[in-house]
Amino acid sequence: MKNIAVVGCGYWGKNLVRNFRELESLYAICDSDEKRLKEFKSNYYGVKGYASFGELLKDENVRGIVLASPAVFHYKMAKEALLGGKDVFVEKPLSLKVSEGEDLVRIANENKRILMVGHILQYHSAVAKLKKLIAAGELGKIEYIYSNRLNMGKIRTEENILWSFAPHDISVILGLLNEFPSAVMSKGGDYLQKTISDVTLTTLDFPSGVKAHIFVSWLHPFKDQKLIVIGNKKMVVFDDQTKEKLFLYPHRIDWVNRVPVVHKATPEIVSLEMEEPLRMECQHFLDCIASRQAPLSDGNEGLRVLKILDASQRSLDGGGINISLRKEERKPYFAHQTVCVDENAEIGEETKIWNFSHILKGSVIGKNCKIGQNVVIGPNAVVGDGCKIQNNVSVYEGVTLEENVFCGPSMVFTNVINPRSAIPRMKEIRKTLVKRGASIGANATIVCGHTVGRSAFIGAGAVVTKDVPDYALVIGNPGRITGWMCECGIKLHFEPLNSSGREVAICKECNKTYMKKSNLVHKMVGEETETLTSKL
Repeated sequence: MKNIAVVGCGYWGKNLVRNFRELESLYAICDSDEKRLKEFKSNYYGVKGYASFGELLKDENVRGIVLASPAVFHYKMAKEALLGGKDVFVEKPLSLKVSEGEDLVRIANENKRILMVGHILQYHSAVAKLKKLIAAGELGKIEYIYSNRLNMGKIRTEENILWSFAPHDISVILGLLNEFPSAVMSKGGDYLQKTISDVTLTTLDFPSGVKAHIFVSWLHPFKDQKLIVIGNKKMVVFDDQTKEKLFLYPHRIDWVNRVPVVHKATPEIVSLEMEEPLRMECQHFLDCIASRQAPLSDGNEGLRVLKILDASQRSLDGGGINISLRKEERKPYFAHQTVCVDENAEIGEETKIWNFSHILKGSVIGKNCKIGQNVVIGPNAVVGDGCKIQNNVSVYEGVTLEENVFCGPSMVFTNVINPRSAIPRMKEIRKTLVKRGASIGANATIVCGHTVGRSAFIGAGAVVTKDVPDYALVIGNPGRITGWMCECGIKLHFEPLNSSGREVAICKECNKTYMKKSNLVHKMVGEETETLTSKL
């Protein structure tokens, strides 16, 4: 028994009540209409009834709240439920403001609560099958998507047709393409109520070149719900008003003497194991409560849809102006607006990149890095987690920095040993490896083809012309070893250990122990350290 409470038992809420009851999880219903509440309580024996949402939240037996209230109340109610320790399933849209949606996602994450949005088509068997067809390459490269959701149905006064109908199609299109649009444009007409659009046509432009159109209306003589996906191999139609639902069209276009010739083929009916989408959606919410796994249509997915709805509304209000979403897509890293990041570069979470830097194609930058001003990385360079690269540094192709490497201001990497402007030598690149925890001082130069050892310390202005061992302190031109450094950056002082030829140093700052023999140093750990300490 999952103890679900459904809030709002009207036009759509009654279907949620029915499904959770059939799933043996309906514990309570909440509705401000006392007459409706009384009717539902009589029809669903043993189910508790609340006229007050506040009183419902006080019931410690309630584990999950399902909100089928008007959209204007979604944010306030969902926030109170999440803060009250309840898992929440909120019907679309997540909220009416992007800032409110972001707040709900944050609260859910901080309180480790399930937040799910009612994008029902994500749980439709036809959509699940369509995703598999696209993933398997059955349609080829996706080029265009068109959807229409038309009906002479319930006409709302608190929201327009865009917010009422389009969230379903936006959700599905984002799921099929697995990318966020770069621009949105929306036009519409308000014929019944001024300022409330009855018909809208929305265009989505995606970075991959795909275009999508979403046509929604509640002024249509009959119900029509179709999604058409055009690939360069095949086309598919999802028609929710027919029994078969999904049709595959293997049409072909040949070019004959520079003239396109169409070859139409008989559509194939794609077999499906149909189940009621709402039942699947309700069951998914119950499963997520039990497993604590993020829902398919979680708060982040709902927030992406909300951002597109918000941009579409701004376009609508501006008479169909184009709204760019390039800056509005939230990335896992921060890049100043002057930074250039090539499309196929990879940058880890929480990394920060500052003014006028350029990350070239094929480069991989790890998590939690700090990249200063006027830094160039790549192409095809590798920077590990936690690295700090100060201003005016170029990390060229062939250079690999392991974790937590420090590169001081204006230090230099090279990648060709004998460069000439008139002679291309990019095929003669010599690789450079800087191992974990090493520091390279300001204006130092690392001549290519060498390795800088773990936690080594290259002094300011030094020129490295050969491999540097672990923990070595190198200064001068050419660079020479003048001492040894602890992992914490403090210089080590070695003392002889008996007559064995070995020397030992204990860092005065962090108490780490090091052994030196034959001009090589290694850090001692575990039992090795304990044994040495007992001898000392």
